[in-house]
Amino acid sequence: MRILGVDPGSQRTGYGIIEVQGQRHACVAHGVIKTGRGEFADRICILFRELSEVIAEFRPDEAAMEDVFMSKNAASALKLGQARGALIAACGHAELSVHPYSPTAVKQSVVGFGRAEKDQVQHMISLLLKPAAPLQEDAADALAVAMCHAHHRNSPVVRRATTGTNA
Repeated sequence: MRILGVDPGSQRTGYGIIEVQGQRHACVAHGVIKTGRGEFADRICILFRELSEVIAEFRPDEAAMEDVFMSKNAASALKLGQARGALIAACGHAELSVHPYSPTAVKQSVVGFGRAEKDQVQHMISLLLKPAAPLQEDAADALAVAMCHAHHRNSPVVRRATTGTNA
């Protein structure tokens, strides 16, 4: 089972793919999609295209994405939502189900504390997955999202949200 984790952003989007075999988790790939500061519509297209390329190359079975959090700046929250929409569309285009997780749930799952700092998440992901290449902050966050889904994917709540049943 391969899980794609995504940490969305309009200028920098982290992605990470893990392989899950029973209780073992291994890092397959990770990176950051950088869109720069060009026209916003162009950046959205870059996100869709580049995540689609990652999906085509590594062929994950499921995807998990950090959910949009409330921001004091409405314009930033709107842009993040649009970026997230392009990333969800790339997953949907590849027929991948997308499972959302709050930032607090991701941190709780990986670090054990929902208010953990980004450097704590990066440190724990390095310890748990031992990635071959240096780990950028956004990629670490994406791997943490994938790990969170690996831990929760068989829970009744996630199954119910995915299948629409009360199983």
